[in-house]
Amino acid sequence: MSDQRAPITARPVLAPPTVPRTATRGQRWALFLGFGVVLVFAIWLFQGILTPFVLAATIAYFLDPLATRLARLGLPRGIGAFLLVTVLAAVTLVALLLLYPLILAQIGVLVQRLPVYIAGVGQALRDLLLKLEETLGPDMLDQRLRELAINQAASMLSWLGSAATRLIGGGFALFSVFTFVVVTPVVAFYLLRDWTDMLTRIESWLPRRSANVIRQIARDADRVLSAWLRGQLLCCLGLGILYAFALHFAGLELGITIGIMSGFLTFIPYVGSMTGFATAVLLAIGQFGSWQEVLVIVAIFVIGQGIEGYVIYPYLLGNRVELHAVWVIFALFAGGVAFGFLGVLLAVPMAAAIGVVARYWLRRYLESPIYLDPPRAGQ
Repeated sequence: MSDQRAPITARPVLAPPTVPRTATRGQRWALFLGFGVVLVFAIWLFQGILTPFVLAATIAYFLDPLATRLARLGLPRGIGAFLLVTVLAAVTLVALLLLYPLILAQIGVLVQRLPVYIAGVGQALRDLLLKLEETLGPDMLDQRLRELAINQAASMLSWLGSAATRLIGGGFALFSVFTFVVVTPVVAFYLLRDWTDMLTRIESWLPRRSANVIRQIARDADRVLSAWLRGQLLCCLGLGILYAFALHFAGLELGITIGIMSGFLTFIPYVGSMTGFATAVLLAIGQFGSWQEVLVIVAIFVIGQGIEGYVIYPYLLGNRVELHAVWVIFALFAGGVAFGFLGVLLAVPMAAAIGVVARYWLRRYLESPIYLDPPRAGQ
């Protein structure tokens, strides 16, 4: 019996569906907009717990050049990161242990002496208004207006003193001890140890079409941000030490606290320095009651601003700082309103990135036909 099998007919092979090799403009915009929306939503959703992680990332960003230099000298990256974070944590802890009792003592002085300061400012303002009345005549400045100005100045100084007492006294309670001592240093160590690997991994995820442009924008943003932050840290540290010692030796009772506050607030361009200047002058008027001592306080701040404007920025930073003061002030206030203290921490990096992207698109616009097209005939 013969084995007869039905002939096998070959089935047609279906070609795999074709996948477009080039992304559309809509897909690219959807990717970038979706990433931005998710990032903003994540910051809003987790803003209550992100502060120690942002602080840790900031520490890792600053210490990365030192860790890289130690690695080039032969020290393993993990050991170098551990040493740098440990030294920074020890220095910070010693500074807090030394400054915190001193600041608390000066808060006690402020609470006790605040009525005296208010009376001194009122008397100085009264004398000044009397001189203006003698110069301009009683028709220009009557007694009721003079007393109203004195009372308002006293109320304002009382409110500033109470607000400063609450702010300084509760400032160190903004973060828990656990956050300062454990979370931030540990996260900073791991970020610093793996900083290069993380950047390499993120770079490998960039879309190939725009990778070179994104790398260039990131390098420009890093250059602007590092230069600005380096300059502001030098200003804060140098001016804080200068103001604290100078105001203390000038005889201002709260000179050390005002000096530290003035140096710290220098982080906000112009606004911080003017706030410290106004506070120091008001306290000097209330304490001394003599315009000669007040002029000494004014001279100290004039010298500090001269050091900032003519030494730190020109000789240490040159023209690398490309963040305008108005843009920084707006970013700090906008970040604070949107996300509180976390927004203040993120404000300057976001401002630097947005500024670099804006300059990049401006260059593209100036090179495009939209800008270069000649005017129409007859115009």
